[in-house]
Amino acid sequence: MTLSVVLRPEAQSDLLSARDWYEEQRIGLGDDFIGAAEEVFRRIAETPELYAAALKGVRRTKLHRFPYVVYYRTLAGLIEVIGVLHGSRDPQIWQDRT
Repeated sequence: MTLSVVLRPEAQSDLLSARDWYEEQRIGLGDDFIGAAEEVFRRIAETPELYAAALKGVRRTKLHRFPYVVYYRTLAGLIEVIGVLHGSRDPQIWQDRT
């Protein structure tokens, strides 16, 4: 069963900010970033328990080709994306969102 993926407003902002930054670096790179994120969203929608649970049941996975991590958790019938953050960012950022 495939679950719906819902991005919290903070995660949506993370995603769009990163896309804009990559697009400024090279035209089309922002679209590539979004494509990599969408691939992760598809994968976690199909197999949400593929990645180990960490703090408060939050799981994480990396984007292919980009140094970003998607933090998410499974709620009643859906996947809630908590953050899409650069891998070097302080983990306290996503922990404060839980």
